[in-house]
Amino acid sequence: MSISAPFIARPIGTTLLAIGLALAGLVAYFNLPVAPLPRVDFPTIAVSASQPGADPAIMASSVAAPLERRLGEIPGVTELTSTSSLGSATVIIQFDLSRSIASAARDVQAAINAAMSDLPSGLTNTPTFRKLNPGDAPVLILVLTSRTLTPGQLYDAADNVVVPRLSQVDGTAQVNIAGAEQPAIRVAVNPAAATAAGVSLDQIRTAITAANVTQATGMLEGPEQSAAISVNDRLQDASEFGAIIVRQANGAMVRLDSIARVEQGARDRRQSGLFNGQPAVILTIFKQADANVLEVVDGIRALLPDLQRWMPAGVDVTIMRDRSETIRASVAEVQHTLIISIVLVVLVVAVFLRKPSALFAAGIAVPLSLLGTLGVMWMVGYSLNNLSLMALTISVGFVVDDAIVMIENMARMQERGMRPMKAALEGARQIGFTVVSMSLSLIAVFIPLLFMGGIVGRMFREFAATLSIAVAISAVVSLTVTPMLAAHLARAEPKPEGRVGRAIEATLDWIVRGYMKSLVVVLRFRVLTWLFNIGLVVLTVWLYTVVPKGFIPAQDSGLLQGSAQAQADTSFQQMVVYQQRLMEVLRADPAVESASASVGGGGFFGSSSNIRIQVALKPAADRPGLNADGVIARLRGPLARITGLQTFLRPVQDINIGGRSSSGSYQYVLLTPDLEELGVWSERLVQQLRTLPQVADVSSDQQRTGLVSRLVIDRDAAARLGVSISALGGALNNAFAQRQVSTIYRARNQYRVVLEVDPVLTEDPESLQRIFVPGSAGPVPLGSLVRLERTVAPRSITHQGLFPAATISFNLGEGATLGQAAALVERAVLDIQMPGSIRGEFAGNARAFQNFQSGLPLLILAALVAIYIVLGVLYESLIHPLTIISTIPTAGVGALLALLATNTPFTIIALIGVILLMGIVKKNAIMMVDFALEHEREGGEGGMTAILEACRERFRPILMTTLAALFGALPLALATGPGAELRQPLGITIIGGLIVSQLLTLYTTPAVYLGLERLAGAKREKLPALTARA
Repeated sequence: MSISAPFIARPIGTTLLAIGLALAGLVAYFNLPVAPLPRVDFPTIAVSASQPGADPAIMASSVAAPLERRLGEIPGVTELTSTSSLGSATVIIQFDLSRSIASAARDVQAAINAAMSDLPSGLTNTPTFRKLNPGDAPVLILVLTSRTLTPGQLYDAADNVVVPRLSQVDGTAQVNIAGAEQPAIRVAVNPAAATAAGVSLDQIRTAITAANVTQATGMLEGPEQSAAISVNDRLQDASEFGAIIVRQANGAMVRLDSIARVEQGARDRRQSGLFNGQPAVILTIFKQADANVLEVVDGIRALLPDLQRWMPAGVDVTIMRDRSETIRASVAEVQHTLIISIVLVVLVVAVFLRKPSALFAAGIAVPLSLLGTLGVMWMVGYSLNNLSLMALTISVGFVVDDAIVMIENMARMQERGMRPMKAALEGARQIGFTVVSMSLSLIAVFIPLLFMGGIVGRMFREFAATLSIAVAISAVVSLTVTPMLAAHLARAEPKPEGRVGRAIEATLDWIVRGYMKSLVVVLRFRVLTWLFNIGLVVLTVWLYTVVPKGFIPAQDSGLLQGSAQAQADTSFQQMVVYQQRLMEVLRADPAVESASASVGGGGFFGSSSNIRIQVALKPAADRPGLNADGVIARLRGPLARITGLQTFLRPVQDINIGGRSSSGSYQYVLLTPDLEELGVWSERLVQQLRTLPQVADVSSDQQRTGLVSRLVIDRDAAARLGVSISALGGALNNAFAQRQVSTIYRARNQYRVVLEVDPVLTEDPESLQRIFVPGSAGPVPLGSLVRLERTVAPRSITHQGLFPAATISFNLGEGATLGQAAALVERAVLDIQMPGSIRGEFAGNARAFQNFQSGLPLLILAALVAIYIVLGVLYESLIHPLTIISTIPTAGVGALLALLATNTPFTIIALIGVILLMGIVKKNAIMMVDFALEHEREGGEGGMTAILEACRERFRPILMTTLAALFGALPLALATGPGAELRQPLGITIIGGLIVSQLLTLYTTPAVYLGLERLAGAKREKLPALTARA
């Protein structure tokens, strides 16, 4: 009794079960979340600390280093990087994927607490941390503009109203504000007037602090009433601060506004933001690592109308870029591709079967299998994303295979005179084991993918699992619903075929006869066929060495990010001029929809000599034939003509690995304890790489060295004049660090009072001589205590794993692949003869690519071993699995030739296509071998006769299943629109592999079968004179 017999005998029960499966799938489809990629928890945390005015070296040694030591002690840390710039330090901690982000966050907080005793007292706040991946793309970019409000007022509205509410949206990790700063009271002291009045900068700071007091004042209690004591001890506006008395002597009072300019300003005056040429505040919103992009964006969009009501009049909120738009378009495109694949596969079945009952039985297997897969996906928490939908699309060609084999065998039984019910029972009995073998061996192919490690493995695990689920459900449907429908819907007396049907049947008969005649000839030269098969293995290896290699296909998400770097000693005023010129160039390009540029702070890695750029491109339909990389290539020329500015752009990708934010898509890192040596050799490597056409937009974070006014203290003179080193440092801090000396408490927020000397004096280093510090005998000019030296120092210092590091960023040149660029970078390192004290390694996506390349042979071997084990168990044989596996080299040759012919790099998507081919191609061999063994078990002749009979009887189902898989992959290969870059390599690989393997395995498999049978001890039969009967 076969597996299918009970279901054939109970049509009502089987039908109801099928309806239940379909309904579950429909419910799941409308409830499955939509995402660009599978939900993967990247345990990455960013720790931030600030100390206004501190140079990068001080931030690196006194802030970043103590934090790194403590954070580096946390178990499961895989990468620890830090960037220290003027006044700020950021440490990025990446954890092993096995770590929970919640437990990692607790460990990070404990490490920060432990490091507090080693941190300097000048920090404005305790270091903070967020669950964030700075290498990730923003999910939403909002822009606030106004024709009536100042940038500071816009910032205040964003900081008080927008950011707190957006941060409450579930899944939001960080909302960065750029383009302006919080309003503040700025006190710009005139050093000459202060000295003449006998007032030091420290006295001014103390007076401001003492005049603005916030403390509890208690209550008055009487016999019958009580009242709270209210004191006007808090100052609120610039006029009140200007009236502060800083010195009183002999009845004369010196007020603050007599020696300083006190006015409303911004907390940091070195910030500027532009959106399409208009002053703006830019909000860049990032999601948490494990959050769903669409859910976060939908939550924020739902809030915007309510937020608009709470903002001041005249504020316009513009959505510059919504990442969910391209994601929804990409997912919709895959869904269209899926529908086209289903239609093409059903048409293939219709051409071969030409019977309504058989067509319905095979056609119903496709939607039923897919709906069942959706139901399981919902149960296990998957989403409808580019990878899972791609798996469903490619599975269309697989899920119908089992039904085709089942129906074709039943039709063959009917042609021999059996009634439909008996034909169904006998056909299902004969083919049941074949269906199980094909399905289990196909699932075995995906086992290595299911257990792939790293971020890439986690991401593609859902792809492999979805395919495995679809194959398993299709096997169940083919063993239950398909034979039941075929048995009960088939006519006892088939209707005679028409002219078209007879023509198709005659053509197929002619093809079978021609195949059998040619097979007889080939089998006369079995040794040559074996040598040819071995040659295919060698050819596959050689083709793999010459095919261009990549990692993940570059996507056109419609958003560009980048930076423009000037000389590090460029003034803020000049950077604003560069910012305006940059905006003019970007807006002039016809493919650009909008652009924003910000100078100064406002997030990670901000710098006054660095302009952060975000460019939203027009929809792909409005720029035909021009992708994001093409836009960047076209912009390089005009941007290069901006004298004094180097601009680097990169397309934003859905998949970014690593915690670095850099100017290019790929990074190479140099590590050494010697900071000076690091700067020298990183510059040499950058210059070497810029000579290579395959590498573009090369930059290094060590290039931004700027002028530093170094003050060498004469300690003897300072001691003689009674000036302490701390007083000297405090005077400089008060004068040049935009020191926050007091806090103004208001209803919605807290604002700062910033102390500095008149900004005009900061334009010339000689102004340092005009600063006075308190001494034992009165004010002492700074020039009598220090010697001014002009030198250079890095504007930012990067660490990786506690070592100073230089990150060299680059993009790919036109027509270059990541494999070529990586090899050239390593060659360049050798060419410049870098000393052994410097260690170099790739980072981010480039490092993941190297790991992918090194693990590829093992992955292929694991797939082969898994197939062999499963087939060995099923056939209880050590020989027959080898016959089936011998078909795989033909698939590899075809796939690699197709990639070379279409100039498509061998990426991880192409690898998945090769692994899928291993499962598809071996189905042909399984059908042949299984039929030959069944023929021999039923008393027929073995060896030559059995395999020839198998080839004759199985030719049609092999042709049908191959064409079904090929047409199922065709829409992927011809894909256009959003996300097509991910789908095309998969379709190209499968189509190329199927075409070549279909032509070759029909001849190589019988030869290998006979050769292995002979090795196993079977008698070799003489080739019959004529066996190629139709």
